[in-house]
Amino acid sequence: MRTDIAFDAAGTTLRGWLYVPANASGPCPAVVMAHGLSALKEMGLDDYAEVFVAAGLAVLVYDNRNLGASDGTPRDEIDPVAQRRDYGHAITFAQSRPEIDPQRIGIWGTSYTGGLVLMAAALDRRVKAVVSQVPYISAFESTQKAMSAEARIEYRKMLEQDRWERASGAASRIVTVCEDDPEKPGDTTTRMSHRYFDHYVRTRGAPWPNRLTVNSLDLRQEYEAMPWMPRISPTPLLMIVAEEDRITATDIALRAFYAAREPKELLVIPGDHYIPYLDRFADSSGAARDFFVRHL
Repeated sequence: MRTDIAFDAAGTTLRGWLYVPANASGPCPAVVMAHGLSALKEMGLDDYAEVFVAAGLAVLVYDNRNLGASDGTPRDEIDPVAQRRDYGHAITFAQSRPEIDPQRIGIWGTSYTGGLVLMAAALDRRVKAVVSQVPYISAFESTQKAMSAEARIEYRKMLEQDRWERASGAASRIVTVCEDDPEKPGDTTTRMSHRYFDHYVRTRGAPWPNRLTVNSLDLRQEYEAMPWMPRISPTPLLMIVAEEDRITATDIALRAFYAAREPKELLVIPGDHYIPYLDRFADSSGAARDFFVRHL
């Protein structure tokens, strides 16, 4: 059974869905989940939730602040610190629900939220299990890896110009999240991302606008999950990594996993960043389901 829900997150209303097993005879263990960079709950989170609820888990799914059905301004702005804190607000809301056992709550995140759940689990002992799928780990390392020195200089200039414009009262400029530009055949990662997002726009009607404030990129510089990895323990961790991930780099994710302490489990899935959502969905969702069932 799925119902629409809304809850307060430090003055901002976040909206989503609550799934409860149809045959539940009492409060259930629960999973709290939100999507990655700019993505909306309609972009496959319902598929994961249905796998989890069929195994007897309640599931709280919500849109991140400033996106989708959730409130928050500026629209299309992504603040990693606020999003990480919102997992805590979502847990508090889940604990208030009579359908949910407040002592048996896990969290799931993917890509951009994949690293946020690692930080949230390290900070919040209410989290009893954490699944991190194809996680973004380090803004600094990812930028160094993805951009040439010249490109990084131009990138910083863009951020600095946007700061000046905001300081003078202008809104942050808007950029696209990704493009499918045939004039840029070498830009394979952004074209790959566009195909993923467009799949859900076309097949599910997901109201995804392909917009991001430049300030989101500035705020992203604060994103560093690596220092938190040893602090997740004793909370059980499952990390799901794509073997050929060029968006959230495989080598960075694996170093984060090895920095975590036990108990921890690793699933490496052949393929690129989007394989766990699509071609290998059964593997990624099944591993997460079984992990949550064991530990919640």
